[in-house]
Amino acid sequence: MNEQEKNENSSMEQSVESHDSDQTTEVAQEEQTAEEKIAELEKQIADLNDKYIRTVAENDNWRKRMIQQKDEAVAYANASLLGDLLESLDNFDRTVEAAEIATDAKSIADGVKMINKSLVSMLETKYNLVGYGVKGDAFDPDIHEAIGKAEGDVKVPELQEVYLKGYKLKERVIRHAKVMVLMPKE
Repeated sequence: MNEQEKNENSSMEQSVESHDSDQTTEVAQEEQTAEEKIAELEKQIADLNDKYIRTVAENDNWRKRMIQQKDEAVAYANASLLGDLLESLDNFDRTVEAAEIATDAKSIADGVKMINKSLVSMLETKYNLVGYGVKGDAFDPDIHEAIGKAEGDVKVPELQEVYLKGYKLKERVIRHAKVMVLMPKE
């Protein structure tokens, strides 16, 4: 081999070695990059797992708070109404005390009527409670409970007697009126 061929071979060998070295470096970089990617993905998984655990805990705490608030709302729902009824109870106590020393029944009856009027007014204005059921009203089976019937000179069934008034809260019947119904003669 002449000198030129030796140089070319040597040059080719160096080129091959250089190429092999570059490939080795690239493979090492790819391996390092893969390891870095794995580490980054593991970190993301850990972060997501932490966020998931925190979200589950927040939801659980929120659910517990809502249950507690609901329980408190149910437990104390009538507190306002009961507070308003205390005034009527106080008035009844005063009426009972006055009845012990009263000389006429009319003053006691007037006191009871005043308490009744005050109580009904408070329930109607503040709580939208409405009483219904008056003798002569048309009979409605949705709001009246017939406990008896009689026949008479009427064209449509009507209330002959109201034994117990009915009450509505807004549009919902709280208690049906118990009535005697006067039916048309057949």
